[in-house]
Amino acid sequence: MVDGRDWAFEVRLGSSGPLVASADLKPLSMSDSQPLRGGELNAAVTREVIRIQSESHGRGPKKAFSFHNGNVLVTILEEVLSPAERKLAGNGQVEAVLKIRRLYQSTVAAEMKERIEAVTGRRVTALMSDNHVEPDMAVEVFILDRPLT
Repeated sequence: MVDGRDWAFEVRLGSSGPLVASADLKPLSMSDSQPLRGGELNAAVTREVIRIQSESHGRGPKKAFSFHNGNVLVTILEEVLSPAERKLAGNGQVEAVLKIRRLYQSTVAAEMKERIEAVTGRRVTALMSDNHVEPDMAVEVFILDRPLT
């Protein structure tokens, strides 16, 4: 249970990266062990989303957490914009930043689905991604083919 909630897992990042050991960031899959549940599942999903962000942007979000209910899995990411994107947004180019983010999200969608399917053992039937500039946040919503138990 975290902060009185048993449905969320949170990763806080410092300037040097995640506050978890890099060995903990190896890709997880259903074949590695028993199916993940609850907080372990949320943690694994959060790690995979952070990994994709880090690999493609050179840095991950400052804070991220995931939760699920039934066949819906949600990851919230905070402070995801790069310094260049923040500068553009500060100079009135919010729509340009959001357009770039949408293009990026469509580029990594197949990889994101594949990694979440490996972690959950469920097929991702829909992935919806969006960003917000102020506050600097992003969301990944995965709809799965059947509920997580």
